[in-house]
Amino acid sequence: MLPNTGKLAGCTLFITGASRGIGKAIALKAAKDGANIVIAAKTAEPHPTLPGTIYTAAAEIEAAGGKALPCIVNVREEQQIINAVEKAVKTFGGIDILVNNASAISLTGTLETETKKVNLMMDVNVRGTYLTSKTCLPHLRKSRNPHILNLSPPMNMNPMWFKNHCAYTISKYGMSMCVLGMAEEFRGEVAVNALWPKTAIHTAAMDMLGGAGIEKQCRKTDILADAAYCILTKPKTFTGNFIIDEVLLREEGVKDFDVYAIAPGHPLMPDFFLDVEIDTTAMKQERYGKERTVCGAKGDTASAAGKPSSPVAETFRVIQGAMSEEYVRTTQGVFQFELSGEEGGTWYIDLKTQGGSAGFGKPPVTADVVMSMSSTDFVKMFTGKLKPTLAFMSGKLRIKGNMSLAIKLEKMLTQLNSKL
Repeated sequence: MLPNTGKLAGCTLFITGASRGIGKAIALKAAKDGANIVIAAKTAEPHPTLPGTIYTAAAEIEAAGGKALPCIVNVREEQQIINAVEKAVKTFGGIDILVNNASAISLTGTLETETKKVNLMMDVNVRGTYLTSKTCLPHLRKSRNPHILNLSPPMNMNPMWFKNHCAYTISKYGMSMCVLGMAEEFRGEVAVNALWPKTAIHTAAMDMLGGAGIEKQCRKTDILADAAYCILTKPKTFTGNFIIDEVLLREEGVKDFDVYAIAPGHPLMPDFFLDVEIDTTAMKQERYGKERTVCGAKGDTASAAGKPSSPVAETFRVIQGAMSEEYVRTTQGVFQFELSGEEGGTWYIDLKTQGGSAGFGKPPVTADVVMSMSSTDFVKMFTGKLKPTLAFMSGKLRIKGNMSLAIKLEKMLTQLNSKL
């Protein structure tokens, strides 16, 4: 991990969403230098499911060696931002650093995203970032080495980052456009940069999105705290950059990234908006038998019998053969696959009905999860050549229904890969 240098001693950081997660991790890193932290977040009372309040975060910051000023701030309310900034300046004499960390997320398509969710993401991510920056800038310009750091991605115009969650993408890129504009507008006065993780980061939000077990594919918030610390201790001439945490830390000499992993050695899930090279090697169909058909299907068995042997059919044949009461008992889910391409059509895996089944056609009962992808990518996914999480993040796989069950299916795939 990146050691503290003491360069933030006496500096005042205004951090939105600092009561938990990434914002709090950045606050605690700066607190070790003896920095002053303004915790600008809306959680004053304990949340029923999320850990931490502005007051518990303040206690941790004080214990780490910093000074804390908890302020109730919903960045959707301009007056609350103004009040908190005025209180920060009165308490600490000024503001040296602003971290725009507060963010709202809804990974839903255009027709599935309610207007109130659209408003929330635009208000928090774009408008909140803009207004907080605007309110802090007059004070930042008086600092010797002022910085604004937005937790937002490099703008990637690949359509796959828009098609599955258009509103969320627009809102996060709005934060990034603030970096582009303000870095140029205040060049020579205030450094303005963006920071984004290379891999998924384990936070309460990630638990809600990915369900139980997702943490093994994530890194700790410490990696973003170290990267942020590195950026915020650079001179204000370092501006207008879109920084990826791992890339920056490697440049700074960090070699051991296992220290940041929740489960060292476990494959990590890439984060959104970063294109990743995916193994696109064509499946060698020679490895599959030419005359096999799908067995044991409880769905459209007539269609299954008429379906020529293929990589998809063979995959389902092996899945059917591997069915066990244990899989059914521990999964309790029905999965429907809508495949496109040469072997397109509807297939299913029933891990809810006694004994379980898999095959061509619709499942015998209503599916809990519907997955849409190409037949080629389906075979890659079930033979270990394409990880489900990577398929989902890159837009190759669309999932509707129970995300927690989708995670359970991934665990079963890991066990089946040796047989496929």
